[in-house]
Amino acid sequence: MLCYAEPRAMKMLRFRSPSVSSLAQEVQCTVRLLDDSEIACSIQRDTKGQFLLDHVCNHYSLLEKDYFGIRYVDPEKQRHWLDPSKPVVKQMKCQQPYTMCFRVKFYPQEPIKIKEELTRYLLYLQLKRDVYHGRLLCPFTDAAYLGACIVQAELGDYDPEEHPADYISDFKLFPKQSLKLDSKIMEIHQNELRGQCPALAELSLLQRAHTLDTYGVDPHPCKDFTGSTAFLGFTARGFVVFQGNKRIHLLKWADVSKFKFEGKTFYVIGVQREKKLVLTFHTSTPASCKHLWKCAVENQAFYKCAKSSQIKTVSSSSIIFKGSRFRYSGRVAKEVIEASSKIQRDPPVVHRSQFGQSRSFISLSHKQLIMNMEPLLPALSSSRENRDSSANNGLSALKDSVHLSPLKPSVTSEEVEVRENHVQERREDEAVNRMKADEERREIHVDHEDEACAALTISDTEYSPCASVVPTPVEESQGGLNLLFQSPARLLKELHADPEMQLELQAERERELAREAFRQSLCSPSSGRQQMQACLLSAARLVVMATGLLVILLPLLLVLLESDLDISFLHDIRQTPEFEQFHYEYYCPLRRWFLCKLELMTEQLWGD
Repeated sequence: MLCYAEPRAMKMLRFRSPSVSSLAQEVQCTVRLLDDSEIACSIQRDTKGQFLLDHVCNHYSLLEKDYFGIRYVDPEKQRHWLDPSKPVVKQMKCQQPYTMCFRVKFYPQEPIKIKEELTRYLLYLQLKRDVYHGRLLCPFTDAAYLGACIVQAELGDYDPEEHPADYISDFKLFPKQSLKLDSKIMEIHQNELRGQCPALAELSLLQRAHTLDTYGVDPHPCKDFTGSTAFLGFTARGFVVFQGNKRIHLLKWADVSKFKFEGKTFYVIGVQREKKLVLTFHTSTPASCKHLWKCAVENQAFYKCAKSSQIKTVSSSSIIFKGSRFRYSGRVAKEVIEASSKIQRDPPVVHRSQFGQSRSFISLSHKQLIMNMEPLLPALSSSRENRDSSANNGLSALKDSVHLSPLKPSVTSEEVEVRENHVQERREDEAVNRMKADEERREIHVDHEDEACAALTISDTEYSPCASVVPTPVEESQGGLNLLFQSPARLLKELHADPEMQLELQAERERELAREAFRQSLCSPSSGRQQMQACLLSAARLVVMATGLLVILLPLLLVLLESDLDISFLHDIRQTPEFEQFHYEYYCPLRRWFLCKLELMTEQLWGD
């Protein structure tokens, strides 16, 4: 049974660690949930992060918990994911009480494969936050549809007697919300989504959101080698880079070889069109670069590996005895889907937060509808070409698997017939429009699956998730909040003004020129002779070194085996079992064979 707390209500729970030495002192923790409610707990100093994550999941009665994680912020305003395998106290560098956030860490590639409605609801809450903070950037039509899904899920069907003409103005859905967008949202809410229960409206949002290029992107601000501001992210498809309103890079996981970082420089090594590709980016601090590298390693392991046993420990640098080592310790995406398919319990009751409790909305009264859903049918294609049909088929599958209770019980048969005819006509019109749109897209645009690294416009506005970069646990009223990435323009000015960053960029350009000069030298006619001479010189050096070692070690070995010197050092060596075994089993037979051959040769010489 899931029971939501009020937005600022606290629930206390004390974790008892098996370590007796740590029972003397306890640590207070506050975890902020996806609906902005909070739970508080008291942990021991050696309690690991997995205990805290399990506590939050038990609060939700959540089984599909591998998609989620706990995020915190250090005193330097740098975000981190709580490591489940390490003690909480050793990871937190701020003063008590600790404040953390429960968030979606890995976004499911196909949300319809999520089995339980509870998990889909939590993913819906995360996507609603992504829309509000500008992380989920999309074109105008998609933005209007997502906003209408949120309104339908929170408010229900449009009722002209209950809702005023400007009821959308009570919703704060996007960072910048225009009257044109509000009008389109109301149009979709009043017509296309009418009759959908909250669970179905949430699934509609998930089905549309997972087709967007910014779905699942947690943007990391940085600069490329030219000094231009960019946002890096990791999705179920691969590594992505955004600049302005375009996605300039999409490197699929199958083409990514390795991630590494050194200081404030982050490297992506992969293959593009059968050629090696190295992308270089610069972050503002070494801590943010290390956090970016850890996120890259975790996402690559989660989405790319088929089994968790295939995950290996990776190093941040190719230099021996230098850099950080890290290994993702959780389950991978395929294992999570398999585990979800084996869940056989009765679906938990989902208690949705009342309308007006979320910070994105202003309070209005409405009737809340709570529903349970049975397991869904297998997932459909997630390509953008088929996203409309995928959403419609997924919604029809959901309608077949659950009983939809009408919001208004008193409906006559004539009204039902008229409504069905109206819906049928609208569906036919939508089908015709979709066919026309598909033909236009095929004629105008290239398939972005095949042209993954080509520039792709994702929206009419610039991708600038300024609010999302701010650490979530920090209140907006705090004075130190404006110190971190207020806007991309200010970030660009600060990085340009950093002399260390300019030196790094100059050094990177010099290394590129040196590598290019080396490649050109290899292509010259005389390069073959030079390489042959270098190989012969290296071989000669190796022979000389081996000969020198034999000249030095062979006399020492003969002294040790044949001499009768009674020195304590030599005596101790001769008494060891290993030396005796070598002496009697290998050296003595070899010595007898050598003396026999020498005697035969001597006899032959004397006989001749």
